[in-house]
Amino acid sequence: QVQLVESGGGLVQAGGSLTLSCVASGQLTNYLMGWFRQAPGKEREFVASRWWDNSLTYYSDSVKGRFTISTDNAKNVVNLQMSSLKPEDTARYYCAASLGNRWDNWGQGTQVTVSS
Repeated sequence: QVQLVESGGGLVQAGGSLTLSCVASGQLTNYLMGWFRQAPGKEREFVASRWWDNSLTYYSDSVKGRFTISTDNAKNVVNLQMSSLKPEDTARYYCAASLGNRWDNWGQGTQVTVSS
């Protein structure tokens, strides 16, 4: 079982940057780590993911080129660097972990609000 705790959310102006962090407990070998977000009244959507053991990453089209997912294997941390933020990026962001079949482990989320 992997436990995840997110931090780094806040209020930022459009065009600004923010970095979210997710501290994970447990052994993360073979895990796919991901970030998702959910805006009010909308379904949770995939943002980005990265395999813990290699550099393969995946991004949604809406964030590609603006967001970067990275891992700090020594600290068991997954980061999401967000730049050129838009008001439509406003959402609660969740860190998640998967062994490949489904997203079994979730954090509580951190709120990101982008003002226009």
